[in-house]
Amino acid sequence: MTIESRDLTDRPDPVASQASQDPVTATPQEPPPINGSTNATPRGAADLSPASLVPAEGWHVLHMFYRIDRAALTRLDSDDLKKGRRQFLRALDPQGEGAPTRLQCFAVPGHKADFGFIAAGPDLYAVHGVQRALEQSRLGPALRATASFYSLTEISEYVPDPAAYGDILKRDGLDPASDLFKAKLATYERRLGPMNEQRVHPEFPDWPCLCFYPMSKTRLEGQNWYLLPFEQRAAMMAQHGKSGMNFAGKVIQVITASTGLDDWEWGVTLWARNPSYLKEIVYTMRFDEASARYALFGPFYFGYLMNAEALAKLVGLE
Repeated sequence: MTIESRDLTDRPDPVASQASQDPVTATPQEPPPINGSTNATPRGAADLSPASLVPAEGWHVLHMFYRIDRAALTRLDSDDLKKGRRQFLRALDPQGEGAPTRLQCFAVPGHKADFGFIAAGPDLYAVHGVQRALEQSRLGPALRATASFYSLTEISEYVPDPAAYGDILKRDGLDPASDLFKAKLATYERRLGPMNEQRVHPEFPDWPCLCFYPMSKTRLEGQNWYLLPFEQRAAMMAQHGKSGMNFAGKVIQVITASTGLDDWEWGVTLWARNPSYLKEIVYTMRFDEASARYALFGPFYFGYLMNAEALAKLVGLE
């Protein structure tokens, strides 16, 4: 298929297209000064980093879900529909000019949405640009956003360092002088760097399906997560993590932080080799105290991955 030259609605922000796709060497674009500001350093803030939209740690992450308004779609003439389909394909092309560092799209069964995408990277203009390119395309009048979630990747405070992991092993009854203890600790030390890299700069697996849901911790009387000592919270999260390890090779998880950024405190994205694994991991981990006693869950969204061209055909953009 030959792709025609873009017009301004194909990817409306030319700044986004300048960002490198390399997560290490990318130079995310900065916005112009706001309201004529010269970005002068406030008094007393000389030791602060420069004002920036680039996260101090990790990446921007945007989940978007859309329903297609069939009545509005029928009102588009054939030229708008044809051009809109091309714009749709470009907006959701992970290799396209100006695309964010990570981008996947997926179909959503049921009434919550028809399709969605997840975009991530250090450049907020590129991440947000996927949404803007879709909504400002010729198909825009027929797209209804049904849900969105903005968050940042992070390394959680509950990820143990090697010393803390050694304490966990001792609580599990392992003798620090034993070969098994030393082997487990050495394996953890070796894997911790790559695991943390996946947390802040995640790869999106090309597995067939995913699940997304937002969540928060409770702040109820007698059941307030934030009034518990850190050691107690860390122990519960360690137990929660051990439950998840049973699904290694079946499920990949990325947890993103949204406190102060969206209505919930975290977003959980799970990719799985089979839909049944999504059901099993969520059910299994519900029994952990950190979840059973202290977790609040938002709506769940299930999707099955496909490229933009297959998605366009599935949702009727022909």
